[in-house]
Amino acid sequence: MNLPNYITLSRIVMIPLMLWILSPHFPWHSGLGEQELAASVLFVLASITDGVDGYLARKRGQITTMGILLDPLADKIMVTAAFIALVAYNPSVVKVWIAVVIVGREFLISGLRSIAASEGFTIQASDLGKLKTVVQIVAVTSAILAHRWYEWDFGGFLLPIRWTAIVSIYFAAVVSTISAIDYFVGFWKKIDYAAADRRKSFVLTRKGGHSDSPLE
Repeated sequence: MNLPNYITLSRIVMIPLMLWILSPHFPWHSGLGEQELAASVLFVLASITDGVDGYLARKRGQITTMGILLDPLADKIMVTAAFIALVAYNPSVVKVWIAVVIVGREFLISGLRSIAASEGFTIQASDLGKLKTVVQIVAVTSAILAHRWYEWDFGGFLLPIRWTAIVSIYFAAVVSTISAIDYFVGFWKKIDYAAADRRKSFVLTRKGGHSDSPLE
């Protein structure tokens, strides 16, 4: 175990804590928004660790098999848990079908990555994937806050919390879909090349075998 892996594990630990905060069992309900603020801050912190652990692993040369396994797993659990919880916590903003699209996208990409790894190649995250991550952070955070506030008033400057949540949630669904298609296209091209290389190697092996055969 190293520091990047500990940071990744801390993100996994934050997930049940966030779910507990969003549950009816959270003990502090004074009506001032402690529940929403605590859950939002925790989700943002968990999202920050997503970038920190990878950065430290590359900088310190501590990329491990455990880290490669845990990092995407923690991301998928975090996104899945957040959107499933929000369907119950703020259903007027996070619709069931939106959660299905976003969570389904995460499982699809995980499956494609597993196939790609078994075929011996990787597909780098595109700018769409990075945009998807940022939009999801904004969407989840604003959807949590929209449970308590419609807008924030900063001395006459209005920050529309609910409007931001609705727009970002739908935008997250659109970006997730487009990035999934983009990832699948990249995957299909590489898997097609890999299959072509295997066929070529098979043909060359067969030819080599015939030419060396004493029966010919």
